[in-house]
Amino acid sequence: EQRAPKLPTDGPWLNESGSPRAAGSPCAAAGPFSVGAAALLAALMGLLVLATVLGNALVVLAFAVERSLRTQGNFFFLNLALADLLVGGFCIPLYIPYVLTGEWRLGRGLCKLWLVVDYLVCTASVFNIVLISFDRFVSVTRAVNYRAQKGMTRSAILKMVTVWIAAFLLYGPAILSWEHIAQKSILPEGECHAEFFYNWYFLMIASTIEFFTPFVTVTYFNVSIYLNIRKRTSFRSENLPPESKQLSRDKRVAKSLAIIVCVFGVCWAPYTLLMIIRAACHGQCVHYSLYEASFWLLWVNSAINPVLYPLCHISFRSAFIKLLCPGKAKIHPHVLM
Repeated sequence: EQRAPKLPTDGPWLNESGSPRAAGSPCAAAGPFSVGAAALLAALMGLLVLATVLGNALVVLAFAVERSLRTQGNFFFLNLALADLLVGGFCIPLYIPYVLTGEWRLGRGLCKLWLVVDYLVCTASVFNIVLISFDRFVSVTRAVNYRAQKGMTRSAILKMVTVWIAAFLLYGPAILSWEHIAQKSILPEGECHAEFFYNWYFLMIASTIEFFTPFVTVTYFNVSIYLNIRKRTSFRSENLPPESKQLSRDKRVAKSLAIIVCVFGVCWAPYTLLMIIRAACHGQCVHYSLYEASFWLLWVNSAINPVLYPLCHISFRSAFIKLLCPGKAKIHPHVLM
């Protein structure tokens, strides 16, 4: 899957023959956008960086100062926040000058590093969502066993590390060794993208592992949770006992997980589908602006996730209020409930 898109062969920074404009030429120096458009884009991308970094840094800080957040399930949200923090703190800032100038000017070495980190953190985000979904699935459908394992922090950390290793193995070796195995490079001077950018077979296999399989998996977890809660609700309605705290908690879990997964699907599905189609037709059947918009949705997802936490989880909402409005938390403790 292509995180760092190749600058388009139909873009405004290419000459009439479709080849990249030479570095140092007036057109290349001016970049693909007018001064006003470049300033607007820079401001918007800067805001996205700021929102992503601040939001995910707040999640990390909340874990550091609020002991009540350090449950097994919430550790996986911390892992997701770390991945999203790298997106905002490293991946987007290095891409901004590339977009605005139409040329990669940071060297091949940094290009490789950027590609490895970008693919790594985006893939880790997906795998973390699967891990969060599985954890919530177990907490609802196997509540007794889940509560018995609640204090097993070592197990949670092992799963977190496994996510990062798996995310690296999916793309990292290919990014680092593709040109050496193929004994040639398709990367022109002034561009930065993976060597497998147009290899449809590799992208199809990688996308199946990275998006399609995880999406089907988390959908299964969501449906299973919904059916489990529906069955329990129906049973309680027939026997007329009051709704238990556990059932109420499970309903909140189901709702929050459904929101997070839906946002994940909306942000990832357009890019994954367009990337496969684009690779199959060698970039001739997908307009670049559409592809670029879908590409940015991946990074927007990293800014949205921290907003979803307090909306969907009371524990995060409480921790954020304590950090951002300590006076309000003391005067109105009911807002934390």
